[in-house]
Amino acid sequence: MSTERRLRPPGLAYGGDYNPEQWPEEVWAQDMALMREAGVTMVSVGIFSWALLEPSEGVYDFSRMDKILDLLHENGIAADLATPTAAPPAWFFHAHPEALPVDSDGRRLSYGSRQTFCPSSPAYRTAALRIAGALAERYADHPAVVMWHVHNEYGCHNSACYCDTSAAAFRKWLKAKYDNDLDALNEAWGTAFWSQWYHDWEEILPPRATGADPNPTHRLDWRRFCSDELLSLFTAERDVIRRAAPGTPATTNFMVMHNFDALDYWRWAPELDVVSNDHYLRSTDPESEIDVALCGDLVRSLAGGPWLLMEHSTGAVNWQPVNRAKNPGEMRRNALAHVAHGADGIAYFQWRAAKAGAEQWHSAMLPHAGTDSQIWQDVVQLGADLRALAEVRGSTSPAQVAIVWDWNARWAMEQPCQPSAELRFQDLVRHWYAPLWEAGVAVDFIHPDTPDLDRYRLVLAPSLYLVDDAGTANLTAFVERGGTLAVGFHSGAVDENCHIRLGGYPGAFRELLGVHCDELFPLLPGVQVALTGQVPQDATADLWTERLRLTGAEAVARYADGPLADVPAITRHAYGNGTAWYIATHPDPTTLAALLERIRRQAGVRPEREVPPGIEVVKRRGTDADYLFLIDHAGRGAEIPADGVELLTGKPVVGSVTVPEGSVAVVREPLPGPSAE
Repeated sequence: MSTERRLRPPGLAYGGDYNPEQWPEEVWAQDMALMREAGVTMVSVGIFSWALLEPSEGVYDFSRMDKILDLLHENGIAADLATPTAAPPAWFFHAHPEALPVDSDGRRLSYGSRQTFCPSSPAYRTAALRIAGALAERYADHPAVVMWHVHNEYGCHNSACYCDTSAAAFRKWLKAKYDNDLDALNEAWGTAFWSQWYHDWEEILPPRATGADPNPTHRLDWRRFCSDELLSLFTAERDVIRRAAPGTPATTNFMVMHNFDALDYWRWAPELDVVSNDHYLRSTDPESEIDVALCGDLVRSLAGGPWLLMEHSTGAVNWQPVNRAKNPGEMRRNALAHVAHGADGIAYFQWRAAKAGAEQWHSAMLPHAGTDSQIWQDVVQLGADLRALAEVRGSTSPAQVAIVWDWNARWAMEQPCQPSAELRFQDLVRHWYAPLWEAGVAVDFIHPDTPDLDRYRLVLAPSLYLVDDAGTANLTAFVERGGTLAVGFHSGAVDENCHIRLGGYPGAFRELLGVHCDELFPLLPGVQVALTGQVPQDATADLWTERLRLTGAEAVARYADGPLADVPAITRHAYGNGTAWYIATHPDPTTLAALLERIRRQAGVRPEREVPPGIEVVKRRGTDADYLFLIDHAGRGAEIPADGVELLTGKPVVGSVTVPEGSVAVVREPLPGPSAE
């Protein structure tokens, strides 16, 4: 983040999306009073207000926004001012129907919702930059505006458009990537297969619906293009704003959540002044607190430090088959867990629950029931909590363990025609992340090419199906210099073009891991195999097996039954000054937890604090103090060793701190001073 473009409000920001245009003006004064009562310090405004700000092309009405921003400033509430470009108005599509998106089956979609535009549309880009520029010029110096919120949730509903305009933009992107060399593209895409060879750039189309399975490299490049095309829209709007307001930071809200994979956020994050994220729980996830932590750690890693939670929910959301309400205390635990994992601000969608529209059943800070509600009491309590934790702002999250995460590997592995359609990238990563979370071990996420891996003792690659030569060399060098690396099954299989690395599996990592596999044996759903060796009694695995032979590694565990009985399943290999482990199957959670505990202890990684099951422990480090977050998800309470001050109550802590049942404690522990000579 540029030092010239940092978020200015002190302490931890608190607020949500504010949509006063949905309500009569007489309600606004009540909103201000209630925001002050709740401790709100910043709200996002104008996100879906294009039709009101620009009622016809080039004709603006800023009267409503003028009043809103002035009112916020008068009440000491900062504004994260949005460009409203996620929801173009009806007049735009009436004038430019060609800007509507086309799906892979060739159907042109209609307007009447949000994000129903083609990302490659010149007309959309022109209109978006026009409204962004008009807003930036008018409000660049408004004292309420402390940040610009560009667009909203890029790619949420229109991550890809398959129209002819998009096809032309795709070809332009491909020409740049392959240096205008069509032979290079044919080689990279393997177009000799199924007579897909291209003799002219104009022959290339998006991967539209076909009668058989698509070309995997074609589809992978398409995913890359779609991410880059949306990124170009963000940077174009950001640059328009920067010309008018060079000192005000700009963000856009990422969607690092389980089911969203449209954008390569490693490419996006460096373009943001402040990295922000939206996160919503899945009602079907019985341990959603693990997803909160995983996504928070990933966003913090993308940001390289603190970040902002731009949206989450006080209770139920509106878009899942069953939208469950949060349990008592869950809203507070969720919010403070995000802070524990690096968030310097907490915000919700939205401030006041809508009475009309597609999200009328989405929870809010001020629910339909008003202030006579449990949610409102929890909102006010959370505001007090965040004020008490103000000093945590800017602190970092030290970690000795890193997990490799790559959107290219995810896109490639989850394509059709894999050895198993049961593989889900984020499920595989979470399978490894969960036991570290349960043990209280801090985790960063890294790209395979991330430099300076020596700051970690242990690197884990649970699922790295695709890896380029640079990533392979980077991870290998880390082990050679003395690091410990653990690699999951079906990793290293293909290069950056989705070409199989020939000579046996696990491809790029065969030498490093000291193993050779000549055939993959994915398991049918519901099938398990037993494991024997240095694993817990009754250890099992499912989903995946491989026929391995050792080429320098030692077998830590073998299959006890099935077609691969006595074949190595888990191996360890001394390589250079370090150690490389290979987990060639999908162990049950207990077995994997025991294995990862052994691996991390041998690497010299210890938990932050020994805690009972169900207590989440996370540390943020400030200039002269650590901040120990203790969150009770089990509802049993605990007494945890600590010394310092419990910030939520202001009480001193000597020897231990009490974590109330289902609640949170945050202890400021002074860092030890320099040792005496």
